[in-house]
Formats: sequence, structure tokens, C-alpha cells
Amino acid sequence: MTNLLNIPKLGFGFMRLPVTDGGKATDFDYTVLNGMVDEFMAQGFNYFDTAYIYYEGESEIALKKSVADRYPRESFLVANKLPGWELQKQADVQRIFDTQLERTGAGYFDFYLLHSIEKHNLGLYDNFDCWNWALEMKKKGLIRHFGFSFHDRPELLDEILTKHPEVEFVMLQINYVDWKNPIVHSGGCYEVARKHNVPIVIMEPVRGGALASMKPEWEAKLKAAAPDRSIASWAMRFCLSLDGVMTVTSGMSTPEQMRDNIDTFKNYTPFSEAEKACLAEVTKEYLMSPIIGCTSCRYCVEGCPANINIPGIISGYNTMLLYGEHDRPRFYYEGLTSNSGTAKACNACGKCEAICPQHLGVIDALKKASAIFDVNS
Repeated sequence: MTNLLNIPKLGFGFMRLPVTDGGKATDFDYTVLNGMVDEFMAQGFNYFDTAYIYYEGESEIALKKSVADRYPRESFLVANKLPGWELQKQADVQRIFDTQLERTGAGYFDFYLLHSIEKHNLGLYDNFDCWNWALEMKKKGLIRHFGFSFHDRPELLDEILTKHPEVEFVMLQINYVDWKNPIVHSGGCYEVARKHNVPIVIMEPVRGGALASMKPEWEAKLKAAAPDRSIASWAMRFCLSLDGVMTVTSGMSTPEQMRDNIDTFKNYTPFSEAEKACLAEVTKEYLMSPIIGCTSCRYCVEGCPANINIPGIISGYNTMLLYGEHDRPRFYYEGLTSNSGTAKACNACGKCEAICPQHLGVIDALKKASAIFDVNS
């Protein structure tokens, strides 16, 4: 049986892919993407993570074009996910799975997850008996390893792992600013997974890029403590310092981001005491800032009836909050909403909040952004 802790520690998340200049989110730049995949594989990494809902299925197709069609199947690992909120009837489980096999061209999935389990959607996976269905897919050789991704409280995670010993791994949001976050519970969920001795796949290690580009004064502190290291490397090293980690998935949009991650993983060194103190100080200041904790996962975008680019608007709003700058965020907002809905177009339907893994008050955030950006419209 495969030792899941021995697979390559860096995973390529197919969520934030490179796009062509001026293109929309799904206009992937395959020249860049294929080059990144080639370099990733050449450096000894081979774990690719996608999902049915990423880019409304285009992520799975991109994986086929850039990986499955170009490499022998035994040379790479694919992780995919079943979205419970898309299930209306029992037949949907197999239909979605078959669609994923076709889109990715993978033939089978090395890792298959029940996607984004929370208290409010756990019943869907139970009602459609997705746990036993996954075991049947394992018997058929269509799933090699079965697990789930999770966005809720440690107590619920403990309950699920106790009830389902067949689970082989769990995917958790873990990074240094969410370690004690009372909504995300990174640290608490990590401890539960360790108690059950279940390998952990880490998602959002750089919190959607928020821990790769920070306020100048925070970056200056990190650079003073480690002049030769990138800002993003601090987040990656934090994840690598944890026991029981199977893989750290990172959505990489540029070759430079990928190379920085590869360098961090291949030349990993633990934090010194001085670095630990510096990181604790920056974390404290980060948590005291007023920004909205969006990770730009885009789950909210695909179901928005007003076609609002919610992560983009929140990013512009956060930039204004962090830097006290108004002109650039306004110009950014005007360009962003030239081909998508404005913040004031929100009709408070609540679809975004129901699917948000961060449990954000998206409707309120859009109201605040609208009060600033839509004043002249």
C-alpha cells in the first residue's frame, strides 16, 4: 500500500491558472501552463489538484490538455472532488464522476475527495451514500485513495473521522494566520487529523496570495529576518514544519511563483527562533488589520446571478483598507466591472454566502465596497 506521506510535498493546484493578456478567467495561456507543468514534473513533482466546479469545469479540461494528454498516466497523480451541493438525485453522483473522468482524461483518480464538507452540507453526502459509493469506485480501480476536504469546526471533523475510518486523508485549510482563526480553525482541525493519524493535504497555504504580498512594513520585517527568502516562502515553510502533511497544494499562476515554491520545498530549512518570533509578530499585526479574509477561490462567482466578480471587488476593497490608497483601487474596480456586475448589482440572494468556504459575510462586504466604488454611478 502506498505510504501517502512519501509522495512529493508540493502539489499544483489547478485553481489560479495563467491566462492570456486581456483574457477572461478561463482563457488559459497554454504556452505558459504547459511550460510550468513541464518544469514542475522535471523537478520531481507530480501531484495535480482540480475540482468539478473550478472554472465551471474548465480546470479539469485544462488538466487534460496540459498533463493527461502529454504525459504517461503512471507518471502523475490527480486529485479531484465531488461537489455535494450539485447533487439533486442519486444518479448525479455517478454522472458527475463520469464527467470528471471524461474531462480530465485521467482514466482513474489517484485521490478523490468529497468536496468542502461543512455541517450544512454533510447530510447531502450521507443521504446519497457517497461514502460507500466511493468504496465501490475503489473496488473498480477508479479511485485509488479516498478522502474529503473540510471547512468547519474541529468537533465536526472528529465526529466524521470517528464515523468513517475508511477515510485515508483529509484536506484542510492551513496557514499561519488561520492557525487560531475562530472561523477557520486551522490549528484545531490539524490536531484532530493528527489524533486520528490521517495524512493531511494542505490547501490555501498562502491564503489565496494574501501571504505572498503584504503591507510594506510587514514585508520589511520578514525580509530583515530572512533577506534571501521570498515573502511567500514563509507561508510554505510554516506548512512544511508540520508533521503528518502529505502534500501542500498551491495555485500557481506564473512560472516565477512555481519556481519560488520549488526552491522553498527543495531547500527547506526549519524556522530559527528569531524567525519564529518575527512571524508571530507579523501574524499578530495581520490579524489586527481590517481586511476581509477572502482567498479568491471563486466558488461564489460561478453561481452569482448578477455576474459579480466578488473576489476581485473584495481585493480592490482590501487594497484600499490596507494601504489607505483610493485612486488605484478605483481604477481597478472600473476595469473589473466593465464586463461584470458592480457591487451594487448584488440582490442579496445569499448563494455566495452559502458556498463560501471562509464563511464570509459577502453581502455586507459588497455593500461596503459599493458605498466606496459606486458613489458616482
